[in-house]
Amino acid sequence: MANREQLYGVLDAYLSALTQRDPSRAPIAPSVFNTENNVQIAVGDGLWNTITARHDYDLRFAEASRGQVAVFTAVEETDALNPACIRLEVSDGQITGIETVVARNKDEGFPFGPQHFERKPVMEALIPDGARSTRKELVRVADGYFETIERNDGTINTKFWPSCNRVENGVQTTNNADFPLPVARLGCEEQFALGWYRYDDDLRARRFPLVDTERGIVLAYGFIDHSGRIGEYTLTDGTTAKSPVRRPHSYYLAEAFRIRDGAIEQVEADFLTVPYRMPSPWDGRDEALAGGGGLHRVA
Repeated sequence: MANREQLYGVLDAYLSALTQRDPSRAPIAPSVFNTENNVQIAVGDGLWNTITARHDYDLRFAEASRGQVAVFTAVEETDALNPACIRLEVSDGQITGIETVVARNKDEGFPFGPQHFERKPVMEALIPDGARSTRKELVRVADGYFETIERNDGTINTKFWPSCNRVENGVQTTNNADFPLPVARLGCEEQFALGWYRYDDDLRARRFPLVDTERGIVLAYGFIDHSGRIGEYTLTDGTTAKSPVRRPHSYYLAEAFRIRDGAIEQVEADFLTVPYRMPSPWDGRDEALAGGGGLHRVA
């Protein structure tokens, strides 16, 4: 079983090969399971054809016992710098699974910006030995975030640090007065307590393939489905809001939660629009590889 540094070495080899557009430079298994933006494709296709540089933003974490390593970074594709999350499954030094999320904002109806790819020391800090939560505890807190945002009515099903911030596609969407939506001026818990995200009908196909207990980080995947049926709705403070989504729509997301003392301290997410109710090619694969044990939605 590889340790953290060995997994980081495999990740570095993969990122180097990617920037050189040469898969043969990475230890990729012949039978690798590879997806980009929730579609299974051949290694060498997709981002391998279009990457022109990689930004130095590098937020990485690992779960050695499960051979999992991932990074949040940004990739240049000709005239655009796009947030990206890359997760690798590693077995006996070879990459057996690759899950890439590239949020190509120029292709979205609601582009995020301006983007800032900056280090977040809170995401990099180690949790002291005696204060570390178990994998199961960390997943439960992260899943509580998803429970809170699904059909958001003001009920809080998880815990937040007062200083919690969220970055989505390279843009801070909490405590940010410059973001177009006024709700972005509020903190993490304040937004959910207001019931702003009522139009998020389902947070579906939740997966938790990587949990770094030393750093208190959970990497989760899933879909946010919007039926589009909600128009005006009432926030918990009595004011009226209008849904920005009025047609069937789904986001596919990769989201990392930093959790300390049972509460969410920082959130990092990359997401993009996919066909409404799109299924995941990863369904069942994570659980089969790990023999079950908390990779999917908590009951």
